[in-house]
Amino acid sequence: MEILYKPWPWYVAGPVIGLTVPFLLWMGNKRLGISSSLRHICAACVPANIPLFKYNWRKETWSLFFVGGLFLGGVLGGWVFANPEPVAISVKTAEYFSSLGINQKAALMPEEIFNWQTLFSVKGFLLLIVGGFMVGFGTRYAQGCTSGHGILGLSALQWPSLIATCSFFLGGILFAHFVLPHILAL
Repeated sequence: MEILYKPWPWYVAGPVIGLTVPFLLWMGNKRLGISSSLRHICAACVPANIPLFKYNWRKETWSLFFVGGLFLGGVLGGWVFANPEPVAISVKTAEYFSSLGINQKAALMPEEIFNWQTLFSVKGFLLLIVGGFMVGFGTRYAQGCTSGHGILGLSALQWPSLIATCSFFLGGILFAHFVLPHILAL
């Protein structure tokens, strides 16, 4: 039972995630990806005549159960099997957070950003609404999310997935160093 309370090492978690791709392909030519699930939900719920949602979404209902399982796993991992030890971050990361005005003590989600007061401010609007729109737009524009491109696409040796994954990481690095400090300063 102790193994459930601590983070798994990369050499265990990585192969488990990596072996999910061939398992899903073997189980019925299913492709790993999360962002397409939102499209399936919209196709099921939106009765409009939108071409993007006109397809047989019922064939993809398995992915909704997959997303539900991920959510349930997150709830179990975050509450039931929560690691009682503080989140281990490097000294350099803690110094970087401090320079941005974030006291990263032991919480994975710093209170300086994740609180009700911030939610209803310009900072919260930029981080949640604008950021959420940009992630959603980017996911649709790239025709997949980080898990779809980074795990499935790269394992299938797809050139567009390599470009998309490199772009995701480059965009995250640039945002973290050049945009986020200005938003946090608000």
